[in-house]
Amino acid sequence: MINTVIDTPPIVTLPVAGTDAVFPVRRVYCIGRNYAAHAIEMGHDPDRDPPFFFQKNPNNLDPSGTFPYPPHSNDVHHEAEMMIALKSGGTDISTDDALDHVYGYGLALDMTRRDAQAQMKKMGRPWEIGKAFERSAPCGPIHPVSAVGHPTSGRMALTVNGALKQEGDLNQMIWKVPEMIAYLSAQFELAGGDIILSGTPAGVGPVDRGDEMSLTIETLGQLTVKVV
Repeated sequence: MINTVIDTPPIVTLPVAGTDAVFPVRRVYCIGRNYAAHAIEMGHDPDRDPPFFFQKNPNNLDPSGTFPYPPHSNDVHHEAEMMIALKSGGTDISTDDALDHVYGYGLALDMTRRDAQAQMKKMGRPWEIGKAFERSAPCGPIHPVSAVGHPTSGRMALTVNGALKQEGDLNQMIWKVPEMIAYLSAQFELAGGDIILSGTPAGVGPVDRGDEMSLTIETLGQLTVKVV
């Protein structure tokens, strides 16, 4: 038994569809501007420049089905994402081998304090205050590759109170899953328990308390989240 000077923080885990087992989370990487139309709506050129990533914290992931509207913001946006869960990792992983490291896939939302993010961008500072706040990544269970394969295409859609806000297809990602894994592994040592959020299609926009967000991705089901 380890003699810790404070109580050991709880391990963050996510449910696994079809079982009572859970997936332990190590790190969370998020790719930015991975759909051309979203890059354009955010005022950027969608050309295939090298990808960039930011991070959320493991305990930002929240499968509870509710999203508490955060303080110090009046402009919180939804961003629909596919979640990739790694079972193993390493460094300098090739694109040919990348999918061998994937345990499964799921649905997630990269909730963003857009006003805080914009302020940080203007000042040339990191985005964490706009991206990595408490419970900023509502998510669903992880679906093992053995059940869903490796989705490379499929409709993604997000509604708010029944109105369609975001729509795209997984095949529209600029950087595909193997490329994201390969690129990340050249910059970091990846490991089992790492989560990657794959970017969002166009149509991001604000939510308010009382709204209900519903995300669907073909083959991965539906995630419904209430803003409280």
